[in-house]
Amino acid sequence: DLVRELFETDCEVFIVFNGTAANGLALAQLCRPFHSVVCHEHSHIEMDECGGPEFLSGGSKLLPVPGANGKLNLDNMEATLLKQRELHSPKPRVISVTQSTELGTVYTRDELGVLAEFARARSLFFHMDGARFANAIASLGCAPKEITWQLGLDVLCFGGTKNGTSGGELVVFFQKELAQEFDYRVKQAGQLASKMRFLAAPWAALLRDGAWLRNAQQANESAAYLMAKLRENANFEPAFAREANAIFLRMPEQLVRQLHARGWHFYKFLEPDVYRLMCSWAVQRSTLDAFVGDVKALQEV
Repeated sequence: DLVRELFETDCEVFIVFNGTAANGLALAQLCRPFHSVVCHEHSHIEMDECGGPEFLSGGSKLLPVPGANGKLNLDNMEATLLKQRELHSPKPRVISVTQSTELGTVYTRDELGVLAEFARARSLFFHMDGARFANAIASLGCAPKEITWQLGLDVLCFGGTKNGTSGGELVVFFQKELAQEFDYRVKQAGQLASKMRFLAAPWAALLRDGAWLRNAQQANESAAYLMAKLRENANFEPAFAREANAIFLRMPEQLVRQLHARGWHFYKFLEPDVYRLMCSWAVQRSTLDAFVGDVKALQEV
């Protein structure tokens, strides 16, 4: 009921253990094995789920599409779909977006509206990987309904573990008929917790008094602060616009090794030299200042 209140609509809600299961099972519910899913080339379902969506759907194919700043591009999607017109290719069934994107950018309401219309015109379902959905809402300053069901989104995978829960992601069906027998799919995949209250209780705490949004705002503000300090003290510019709680920087390998040696943990995200810095909902300003201080000191050596 708290989820329905948040989205201001009647919807079907399920809890699974993690994001890979949420995305994979949601897409499996929308697809048959001979179907395909259009997604960005850097999307989590394409790059970071070990073939989970394909496995859980019994063979549905992902169709990765390039696009600037981690966002789907209409022309590139159209070109991809034009290659799938006959029986020898998997039949397109779903468009999947990531909000916020894997490159730290955020789809605007208008951008999502265009994608939703693109999907409707081609009788495709519209799925959103919302591992950082809360960060996107905090960035846009809109109501959750405005970038989901009001635009025509069919299914949202709503992330909690990146926003304060110890485990448990939500799969939200805005078209309730699409959720038919999804509970059986969840059980079969080993995603039905025997002690479901341990997954549900953190979500209840997040949603009941707005902590989900406060946490996301804190994470976003921390990333904005960190980027400003890095720009001011170390002359860094982001590789992609900082719109949520992720920062991407081009960094020389020697500096990276030195920072790792000092105990800072981050990794290369894109070749040859783009590294990702994530700010959690719990990060302290003192930690961010210490990181900037180390970067500045190492640059001056």
